[in-house]
Amino acid sequence: MHAGPVLQQRARTAEVTHQVNREEKAMKKILLSAILSAIPFASVTADDWGTVTGQVIVTGNVPAAELLHKQGADIKDKEVCAAADTYKDDIVINASNKGLANVFVYLSKAPKTIHPDLKTADPATVVFDQKNCVFIPHTLIARTGQTVEVISGDAVAHNTHTYPLKNAGTNVLIAPATAKGSGQKIAIKAAEILPFKVACDFHPWMTAYWLAVDHPYAAITDADGKFTVPNLPAGDHEFRIWHEKVGYINRKYTVKVKAGDNPQKPVEVSGDALKKGSLK
Repeated sequence: MHAGPVLQQRARTAEVTHQVNREEKAMKKILLSAILSAIPFASVTADDWGTVTGQVIVTGNVPAAELLHKQGADIKDKEVCAAADTYKDDIVINASNKGLANVFVYLSKAPKTIHPDLKTADPATVVFDQKNCVFIPHTLIARTGQTVEVISGDAVAHNTHTYPLKNAGTNVLIAPATAKGSGQKIAIKAAEILPFKVACDFHPWMTAYWLAVDHPYAAITDADGKFTVPNLPAGDHEFRIWHEKVGYINRKYTVKVKAGDNPQKPVEVSGDALKKGSLK
């Protein structure tokens, strides 16, 4: 038998084998791609996500609301700033249920998995207003990538001075009667470990607190002291609970999240501690 035909046969066999191998590899890639693309959809089930609810309440001696200044008080820009009686907003307690408002409740770090409905911050812009020389809202959460637009319903000038740790500090002038869409825009580029102070240097009693996070799992207690953190991935999570008067109420508030609702026992803070401005 001549070598030529044998070599030709071997070459054809090798080519066929190579072609089969190429096709097998291609099929494996297609199958792997299909499996990987299906994983996110398979993982998004009701069994994988839970909602944490709770309340922060004041115990012991409940501080009474404190008058900041009376209507007509002789203060800067009194026609606007003293148009009505104004109370301090650093301690806001519901008299009927002792719920403490304006408490930040947030995960200490972003989880590996975020619910698909919460991956994108919505809305893209958060509005921060001022009325009668009071910041509205007093507490605010913004995610990285969001922008805070500072507007003003007042007929006097203000400035917004921020004191973050990781984001760039800002000090911008807010013209009288600045409408939505034409306000000063402050970009949130980095997550902060705790809320930071915002002030108006023109009216030194004006303060607020912002929290910048890189995930959607953060909340602020409402007028009843209640909070809701929805669609957390099931598992153990560590929250921080922080209030401007006392700092961390609980720095490591651990919750084992199960599918569905996860109501928590009330978180307590002493009224005397709030009044004193320290938990110690």
